[in-house]
Amino acid sequence: MTSSSRPQIDCPNPACTHPANDLGQKYCASCQNPLTYRYLWAVGSQAAQFPPASPIGDRYYVVSPQIWLDTTPGKPPTLPQEIPEAILPYLKLYRHSLHIPQVYGFCPVKEQDWQVLLLENVPVDPKTGQLYPTMIESFANAAPVRHVYWFWQILQLWTPLLELGLTTSLFQPKNIRVQGWRVWLLELYGDQSSVTKPDLQDLGYHWLTWTGKISLSDGQNFTGNYVDRLKEIGKLMRAPHAEVNGIRRQLNQLLLELAGQLPLRLRSAGATDSGPERSHNEDAYYPTRADLPKPGTKPNPNSLVSNLVMVCDGVGGHDGGEVASQLAVNSLKLALPTLLKEISAQPDISPPNLVSEEMAALIRVVNNTIASQNDAQGRAYRQRMGTTLVMGLQLGQKVPRADGSEFANSHELYVVNVGDSRAYWITENYCQQLTVDDDLTTREVCLGRGFYRQIKQRRDAGALIQALGTKDGNLIKPNIQRFIIEEDGLLMLCSDGLSDNGWVEKSWPEYATPILDERVSIEDGLKAWIDFANQKNGHDNTSIVVMRCRISPEKLVLFETNKLPNKTVVEGEMSDASKVLLYDTEAAEVNPASTVSQAQRNGSNLWLAIATFFLIVLVGCGIALVGFWQLNPEVFKDWQQKLFPSSQPEETPAENSDY
Repeated sequence: MTSSSRPQIDCPNPACTHPANDLGQKYCASCQNPLTYRYLWAVGSQAAQFPPASPIGDRYYVVSPQIWLDTTPGKPPTLPQEIPEAILPYLKLYRHSLHIPQVYGFCPVKEQDWQVLLLENVPVDPKTGQLYPTMIESFANAAPVRHVYWFWQILQLWTPLLELGLTTSLFQPKNIRVQGWRVWLLELYGDQSSVTKPDLQDLGYHWLTWTGKISLSDGQNFTGNYVDRLKEIGKLMRAPHAEVNGIRRQLNQLLLELAGQLPLRLRSAGATDSGPERSHNEDAYYPTRADLPKPGTKPNPNSLVSNLVMVCDGVGGHDGGEVASQLAVNSLKLALPTLLKEISAQPDISPPNLVSEEMAALIRVVNNTIASQNDAQGRAYRQRMGTTLVMGLQLGQKVPRADGSEFANSHELYVVNVGDSRAYWITENYCQQLTVDDDLTTREVCLGRGFYRQIKQRRDAGALIQALGTKDGNLIKPNIQRFIIEEDGLLMLCSDGLSDNGWVEKSWPEYATPILDERVSIEDGLKAWIDFANQKNGHDNTSIVVMRCRISPEKLVLFETNKLPNKTVVEGEMSDASKVLLYDTEAAEVNPASTVSQAQRNGSNLWLAIATFFLIVLVGCGIALVGFWQLNPEVFKDWQQKLFPSSQPEETPAENSDY
């Protein structure tokens, strides 16, 4: 690509005969393959010298200062034979890729005789090619719970960055970017320039600076001024001999108090398919259709069907993978209620580290259950049956308040993974991969033995380094993370039948957002997504499970009387479930043969018309009232105070399910 040519991007499909496409196209004009727009961060002041719209060599294109686009994404990047010491921390922190970028490659600049370090997995909006805003820039438009959630993530990053001498990365305001709830660093900064080694007191100084930028109008909530509490935590950090665990406890309490004020409705479902190239299905998942409550019924309050989702993929190349995956799912279904009962019996909030330890111990027990069967059957090496695991558990702890009351649900979401089955968080605006695969690539990168893009070229790059049942539980290290549900979204779990070759990232807008928006049922949406996976991958079984999480109010759906079902439908046109839903009674009690007089039908229609009229009037009044409030907030406030004298707000319990 020359400076005078029109910017183009190549199709990543190696079989494409005419790969060149104009920049901005979504699909290849030749083969219709989705085009890959890989935005990179060019590190250093020298890289900032290149103006936008500049071509760099024959590969990169400058979108904006230091944001470069790879125009030949199907080719491996330039990488040195030896890993420079300065970039080793990026490799060692690979498991923190939700928050920290990774090395992509280097771009030699021939005219200057130096190389530019290029980072991928950076906080750049894939739709616009522009940086996501900084945390400070985002304060004004974020809710209190999100403010505290950002601070929580920064505190969680403190320890791993401190161990590698990189805490300065948290002291640069422009370096801390946010994508919704997610804190995302732009690059890593070493502590070498600091006169003294940074400590918690330094973080406290910046903490107080950040909290000072949250305006009072942004800081209103119903449990007192959370900004003041954040400042108190910052002052504790500034104290001599400050202890990070004590700070973490106080911040966690504040975070869960704010999250507990939100409503929460959950709905989960899953689906699986053996795929066009497999004769049997080694996947298992929860909840299955049999686990879900029947139409017209409420779920068992002791059931985990609303709060638990799992996908297990029997390890390929091992005998009995389908047995291992089913055994893992069934064992966890039986064991988790006991664990949850123990946690709920605690007088105080169980902190994330304690919950994670208990969950890890439980998973090792499940591992040993599978391993014992392997031992009893004399299975060794590749004959040992095993399975991956990815699990999401919405842990609804009760959150005590200072006045003695409590919130019903802490909104905590624990995600566990062993192997390469994945978890994603998907909203209308983004798709975030929450888990990191337990494969050879991850191990080699974390040990600093090679670059990600380099190791991915190996034939054994995807070989698993751990799976349930293949070895003793003491050798299993489950990856456990705690998240907070503070926005509408989908927790999506899947086996590699969908995630291979990046098809989740390429397909989520088309298949996940209709499920989230409730334009299609979860079941229909998952079926369509699996059909897509079979077309694009098809080499393996595919399983998908979603937990739809809603904190926003339920949508009001108005119906049209001329679209109501006709009660004179004959019996053969209705299933038993349809009868239960329509007539609100047991199917066995419905007598479709009974006749209804014309007068009765007319009377029903009259009452229905009256009810519909009043419903429309009520909705219209509500809309008018909201409009008046927005135009005249002060007058509205005076009316409110006169009609409803101020009192202590009541706690709204969180709902567990929207079945």
